Amino acid sequence: MANTFLVKKWIRGETIISAAAPETQLWSGLNGIEPCKIHGIATTAISFRRRVAGRVLGNARHNPLAAAGVVLVVVFVILALFAPWIAPQDPAAINLPARLDTPSRAHWFGVDELGRDILSRTIYGARISMLVGTCVVLTSLALGLIIGSIAGYYGGGIDRFVNVVLMNAFLSFPGILLAIAFVAFRGPGIFNLVLALSLGGWVGYARLVRGQVLAAREREFVEAARALGASDLRIIVRHILPNIIQPVVVQAAIGMAGAVLAEATMSFLGLGVPPPTASWGAMLNDGRAHLFDAPHLVLFPALAVMLAVLSFNFIGDALRDYLDPRSRIEAGL
Repeated sequence: MANTFLVKKWIRGETIISAAAPETQLWSGLNGIEPCKIHGIATTAISFRRRVAGRVLGNARHNPLAAAGVVLVVVFVILALFAPWIAPQDPAAINLPARLDTPSRAHWFGVDELGRDILSRTIYGARISMLVGTCVVLTSLALGLIIGSIAGYYGGGIDRFVNVVLMNAFLSFPGILLAIAFVAFRGPGIFNLVLALSLGGWVGYARLVRGQVLAAREREFVEAARALGASDLRIIVRHILPNIIQPVVVQAAIGMAGAVLAEATMSFLGLGVPPPTASWGAMLNDGRAHLFDAPHLVLFPALAVMLAVLSFNFIGDALRDYLDPRSRIEAGL
């Protein structure tokens, strides 16, 4: 004889009551949770997925540019990861009889002056841009977090040296000029390119982190942790940084756009990855001599750079609005 009963389960403050069912059930006695039927668990999971999907679609409707940016970034990441399987041809294969051919069914984006397929080179160029951009942002962010946290937390002479001398010294020179000088001295290559772009990129993160730490170090939870005997490292890592990470994330998202554009600039100047490796900036440099007789050599890599920069800017603006409570209230989120 089948026994039936109601099952209650609390998820995020909501009470979900499953319908009466036979005694085929999954018992769970962990942490005092009442027995949950398989039907109740399935109903709960479906309702949770619907709430998540509804929230995502609602955010996308309120900010379609952010949704477009996310889609574009996902496309670029997929192209970068699976370029050998997505690219229709070898990006370094030379076919001189077909040089400067316009877009066709065989070559959707046309071919360059050496007969190489532009679509394949554009797909492979996404690997360089995403790799260099991510490494530059992570390196600059790590340096900025360390230097900015030390300057903001300890203050005094350390803060004056870092803020007045060190940061202003790097800000007095354009970052692209520092990168050009560094690569010209060390030679081209991905590793040198990442170091060169990180050389001036950490300053913005450091200034942001320093200001946030200066404001957070006097708050009550930091004083409480200090009174309990927590070390300076633990206070910074466990208490201060988690409370100031939101503006840093926004800065990192926007910094990705700047890093992609800087990589294209360096490659355009011949200071990026050496040939025949495909890079959007190098493709622009190769096509500028044929700007009027074969504009497709410049059009497609320039479009790729523009879409990549726009997508990260859209995501950064959306994160800034989403993480700001006042903007969320105004948008009705």
